[in-house]
Amino acid sequence: MPGDPGRDAYLAEGNAKQARKRVAADALIRDEDGRLLLVHPTYKEGWDLPGGMAEGNEAPEDAVRRELREELGLMITGLRFLCVDWVEPHGPWDDLLGFIFDAGVLSPARAAQVKPSDEEISEHRFLELSEALPLLPDRQRARTLHAWQVLDDGVPRYLRNGVAL
Repeated sequence: MPGDPGRDAYLAEGNAKQARKRVAADALIRDEDGRLLLVHPTYKEGWDLPGGMAEGNEAPEDAVRRELREELGLMITGLRFLCVDWVEPHGPWDDLLGFIFDAGVLSPARAAQVKPSDEEISEHRFLELSEALPLLPDRQRARTLHAWQVLDDGVPRYLRNGVAL
């Protein structure tokens, strides 16, 4: 049944006035030795989890799949939600919802095929968690540690500025 055009216009006007949220979607990807995949972006300092920002009206899980395909040539179908972190406004940035998904364990052959396929990534490494965490920015480090814990206990987390509520 088609909607009422007058009501739809009224709702669209209200929708246009509502706040918009930035959304990031990243992935935990491991090799068979349990090492975590990190990427080195060219557009910012330091290391990061693979993934990136969602585009307008793009679901977080679709965003992480797209980013993995574009930046590393990885086609990932199965994802499992691990955590979401609401990050308050900081510096020039508005608030952010940062999702992390489990993208699984790559076979040795598939891990060997991973390579940056986009100018946004200069290199990648599989690292032990203890080596990977210090390379990540503070916010990403806290989010990653919580997501890693979900791999062990199976309990998804809602975080606020990296702290579980």
